[in-house]
This record gives sequence, structure tokens and C-alpha cells, in this order.
Amino acid sequence: MTIVRARVMHTPRDPFAEPDALECFEDGAVAVAEGRIVAAGDFPPVGGAHPDATLVDARDALLLPGFVDTHVHWPQLGIVGAMGLELLDWLRARTLPEEARLANPAYAGALARDVVRGLAANGTTTALVFGSHFPAAQELLFAEAERSGLRIASGLVVSDRDLLPELHLAPDAAYDAGLELAQRWHGRGRLRYAVMPRFSLSCSDHMLESCGALASELDGALVTSHLNENPEEVRAVAQRFPWARDYLETYERHGLVGPSTVLAHDVHVTDSELERLAAARASVAHCPSSNAFLGSGIFPMRRHLDAKVAFALGTDVGAGTGLCLLNEGLMAYQAQMLAADGVRLGPAHLLWLATRAGAQALGLGGRVGDLTPGSEADYVLLRPPADGTLAAALARSESAEQALGAVFALAREDSVAQVCVAGEPVYTRAT
Repeated sequence: MTIVRARVMHTPRDPFAEPDALECFEDGAVAVAEGRIVAAGDFPPVGGAHPDATLVDARDALLLPGFVDTHVHWPQLGIVGAMGLELLDWLRARTLPEEARLANPAYAGALARDVVRGLAANGTTTALVFGSHFPAAQELLFAEAERSGLRIASGLVVSDRDLLPELHLAPDAAYDAGLELAQRWHGRGRLRYAVMPRFSLSCSDHMLESCGALASELDGALVTSHLNENPEEVRAVAQRFPWARDYLETYERHGLVGPSTVLAHDVHVTDSELERLAAARASVAHCPSSNAFLGSGIFPMRRHLDAKVAFALGTDVGAGTGLCLLNEGLMAYQAQMLAADGVRLGPAHLLWLATRAGAQALGLGGRVGDLTPGSEADYVLLRPPADGTLAAALARSESAEQALGAVFALAREDSVAQVCVAGEPVYTRAT
């Protein structure tokens, strides 16, 4: 058994429903044995109950649950910061040409290594990673994810129209390629397969039907795509699918909306869509920095809460501005402060959205996302650089909420000291 002594915080309960959901132990401890959390609480009782445990003294660090990223595009790391365009023009001019480069295995392999390492270096232990259009590139991503020890769900992205021709695949070939990948990787170690139509605009009915068929073949697989991101996109989908009453129905018709579905953005959503998302128990990946970067709009958080539609945070690289979920929490807070009907978020809400809410969206609630005994020991140690602004702010924080707020405002990759999955280090910052 190992005991990590640190300042410990987590949200085992939903702060949108319970005002005292944040648990903090100033002189805290997390006891880990065989990859699971045995105890979490104040150090004296935890340490006293396990006197023979190996002690890791991290009292200069903050221990949080590992972060859960519900939407990130691994082929797009190289275009982070490609400014000046809205969604559809950005896709045509910047994104699709970059994604076509993954036909080169050497390029794809190096990028896969950088993305997986970048996730770990930012404290992410679990991620739903939007894949590549090329099966060989997707093999490289799965192999790198397996080596990393992270919990990764990903899959082949499929489209058969309105992209670059080299990114298109016939529906039957897409089904076969996805099934072959899933048979090798789904359920292997900490990996899962996710069925990924890029978005309805680039998929025919036949392609969406093939995605639904693949999803029905794979027990425990996820389904993910995009929904209601940009007004021009929503109008284009309506033109492409004249039979559909709205964007969501293009997925519903083909069996792609259910408890294992995570749909990114949902900025321009109708009341009917919210009602049906809630009934299906589908989740939304809220990507605030991407929504701002592409001018897509402000996420209607209050409407999702009122409709009881679950949502969690996603970085959405490369329209998102980095792989750090702490930054996404800050962006979510700022956007809601500006929204006419915004939700006043506090540090506990942001921690929930970056951890347990994401775990629940990915079907891992009760396994990861908090520090409850019995959970798998996925956690991150944050240690701010000495003499930096965050260190100064934390030294003067007078409450757990104030300290956690400073972390979301100021902590980034340089504050991530160590990341563990099932109690084993997957990343340690060089000193």
C-alpha cells in the first residue's frame, strides 16, 4: 500500500445539485493498493490506519482526480492557433488539409506520440479522442495510447461526402475498417472503440446507417460526433437532410443516440432536441475555448441543466487552444459570466465538469473521476513552479474554494508534477 500525503480535493457529488459537493482535506491523504483507492481523507486517520504503508510526502502539492477530456481531435494538434475563420471555412482551409497529412505513417506516428504525451502532461488520465480518417494512422494512435497507460476511447472517423476526396470512404468499407480496428483494440487494456461519423454534413444516410450497424455490433463502445456547433453548419445539415426535423434526428434515425453517445458542442440547440437528448441519456461535450475561437457562440448551459442533459468538458484541439482542461474550466466560467442567461459557476462546478461529469459521460462513473474508496486510483499532483504567480496565490488562499479557483485560473502544464492511472505513474515532470 502507498499513501500520498497532499492537499486533497474532489467532487464525489454533483455541485449543480448539492451546494456542499466539494470535499477538501488540507492535510489530506489518499491510500492506494492494487491500483484502487482504499481511503481518502485527513492524513492522521488514514495514515494511522495503515502504519506500514509507503508514504509519499507531497504536502507542497494539490492532489485532484485525473482529468477526463470528452472531446479532442488528435489529428489537429498541428493547427492549434489557426486564427481568423469560422467553423466551415476553418475546416476547408486549415483542418482538412492537415488531416490529409496523416496518410503518411511517419507523420501520423510522431503526431500520435505528441498528442498522447500532451494529454498526460496536462493531467488528463481519460479521453474520448476523435480519430483519423486513415485506418493505418488510427492503428498508430491506439498503439501509442496502449503504451501510455492512459484510458483512451477512439476510432476511425468516417465520411463519404463534402470533404477532401482522400478523406472519403464508402459506407461498406467504413464499416469493415471500423470493425477490424475494433476487433483488435476494443476492450484491450484501458482502450475502447468509439464509432465516429465526422458530422452529418459529411455523411450520407447510408454512411450513418453503417455507423449505427457498427455501434450495435460492439458491446461497450461509445458513439461520438458533432451537433449544433455553428449556425451555418446547422442550416447546411437541414438542406442535406430535408426529411429531418432538426440536426439531432439525422443521428437518431440511425440508432446513434443513446446512453453511450457523446455529442460535441450543442450550442444552437432546440428545445425539442434537449428533451430528446435527456430522454436518450446522451451526453454533450462542452468545448468553451473552441466555441469562442471559432466564434460559434456561448454554450446554453442553463437550458441543458433545466432539461437535465448531462455535459462535461472537452478541449476540442485544434479549434480548442490546448490540451489543458483547467483552461477549459476557466473558459467555461468566463463564457457563462458573459451569457445573458449564464450559470454562475464556482470552483466545485469546474472540478466536477473536468472529472466526474466526464467519467459519467464516458460510462466510467463509479470507476474514475473522484477519489471515493473503491475507485481506480487515477489522480494528478499539481505543484506550481516556485516563485510563480500561482504559488503566490495559493500561499495566500484562505479557503479550499479560493485555492481551487486560483488553480483553474492559473495552473497549466507547467504545474502538473505527476499523473497516475490505477496508481501507476504515466507522467512525471522532469525537474
